[in-house]
Amino acid sequence: MDGGLIEKSVEDFHSLYRDDYISSVEVIQGYLKRIRHYDSKLNSFVVLNPNALRRAEELDEKFREEGEILPLHGIPVVVKDNYDTHDLQTSAGSLAMRGSVPPDDAYQVRRLREAGVIVLGKSNMAEWAFSPYQTVSSILGTTHNPYDLERVPAGSSGGTAAAVAANLVAVGLGTDTGNSIRGPSSHCSLVGIRSTLGLTSRDGIIPLYLRNDVGGPMCRTVEDAVRVLDVIAGYDPADRITLHCRGKIPDSYTSYLRRDGLEDKRIGVFRHYTDQPTADVEVVKCFEDAIDELDSNGAEIIDPFQIPDFDELTDDIWCDTFKFDIQNYLESLRYPPYNSLNEIFESGLYSDYIEDRLRRMMETPRPSCSDVYSEPKNVKLRETIQRVMKKEQLEAFIYPTWSNPPRLIGDLESPHGDNSQKIPPHTGFPGFSIPMGFTHGCLPAGLQVVGDLFSEPLLIEISYAFEQATRHRRSPKLFGEV
Repeated sequence: MDGGLIEKSVEDFHSLYRDDYISSVEVIQGYLKRIRHYDSKLNSFVVLNPNALRRAEELDEKFREEGEILPLHGIPVVVKDNYDTHDLQTSAGSLAMRGSVPPDDAYQVRRLREAGVIVLGKSNMAEWAFSPYQTVSSILGTTHNPYDLERVPAGSSGGTAAAVAANLVAVGLGTDTGNSIRGPSSHCSLVGIRSTLGLTSRDGIIPLYLRNDVGGPMCRTVEDAVRVLDVIAGYDPADRITLHCRGKIPDSYTSYLRRDGLEDKRIGVFRHYTDQPTADVEVVKCFEDAIDELDSNGAEIIDPFQIPDFDELTDDIWCDTFKFDIQNYLESLRYPPYNSLNEIFESGLYSDYIEDRLRRMMETPRPSCSDVYSEPKNVKLRETIQRVMKKEQLEAFIYPTWSNPPRLIGDLESPHGDNSQKIPPHTGFPGFSIPMGFTHGCLPAGLQVVGDLFSEPLLIEISYAFEQATRHRRSPKLFGEV
């Protein structure tokens, strides 16, 4: 099957499995056919899982014998290449890590496998997750945007975004340090969830800045993303930051998938980014239309929502921990290809565009910053926003995920419009990116919805109701039936 895979959701597949209309094996065969036909245009998969069909056979047999549909039974997933997989190379896009197979799965990957997913392969990423703007690696090269092959899918999770958007796989996992789930989701008309810092474990994810890193779903629908979140959320003793989530996770996030979820929600409009002179007029128009759509579907709009001293509060707030975080990761491997960042740099096995940044990171002294929950700068930013949200009685606030459309590949000079770097990464807040339409004919734009710590239920209600009312997501025309 192939055409039957276009825009299929988790629930669609499960209904087909229950009705004995298709098998997991047929689904995997169909996606592999699409990958063979289309991925030479996208360059989204670094490696395919040679055991995917065998895993599908096991799940089909389990269903025949037990009649049980696991939460993500038979659902193919593409995993960003910085998640540890015990059976597949994990390279973070670097030739220096080619052939490195970790001793076990990342926590999120293990939880997904237990829930019945089939890991179809690993996706390309900006090397070491360094770039929010493009997805270029020394191990695979450049990933293209499925809506316009001459444009970028953003970074660093662009491989996951491109594969999911083009229907080469059912759902995907990305990671987000400052943008890298939400940005590629915006550029590829997907739903991307950066959850509250501490709701999901980072164990087994090659870090960029561990203090800001979050892994999570990138999917075609809010419901699919929520189904993945249901599985990966929870306490993990291997990641102490998840202590914060204890007692704060509902029985199932799917109970918040409500079509009337916008009714009586007070939503602030954060115009800091759209007020910039470089903001693209068509993205701004999409944003204004989204505000109207939220209003007409029951939300109470508070416009504008202002964060006092925002630029001052977010100035110089990053903390470069990469050198030390990557050292800890290398030490977790049984057979690391290199033993330090210095050795990786000396190997010369990396893309030219990251050489200067690698050199700077190699020379970085150990920073004194603590985690986002306790570092004074982060606490001040978070408490300032919480205070204003409480005063305005807001459930959430919104802004465009990017204020500009996807750039042409190779263009690093025109305005990028990345709006994701300042709020969720440095407050710990959750941020969802959901499709809000298209600009310049076919270029996707995303709406970012941000709430307080562990407000995922509210953000799910808002996002799902907006999605159901607007149906902005559409499949890229270049990737139809094979």
